[in-house]
Amino acid sequence: MGKHSRPGPVNQPSRAVPRVDADAPLAAYNKRRRPPMDVWRKHRPLHGAASHLRPDEARALIAWNGFAYEMAGTAPNLVAAQEWVTSAPDAEPTDD
Repeated sequence: MGKHSRPGPVNQPSRAVPRVDADAPLAAYNKRRRPPMDVWRKHRPLHGAASHLRPDEARALIAWNGFAYEMAGTAPNLVAAQEWVTSAPDAEPTDD
């Protein structure tokens, strides 16, 4: 592996971020508005624990709204939550 190669799958978004322009008045604000690691959608178990444990339990679906993560719905199990995360951004979650 070379010094500057990035590990991970080729379809993973780059972790590189553009430099902050010192002359732009909103540069610091725009930097804070980026989601962590360019992850726009996530899922979490409703009752805690690790994501891979108890795959048949309900999941909370959260999405980045441009400033913070907010609740977008629920999924009945891990498979449905993973499908929602990888689906098109305009797909609506199912509230069960």
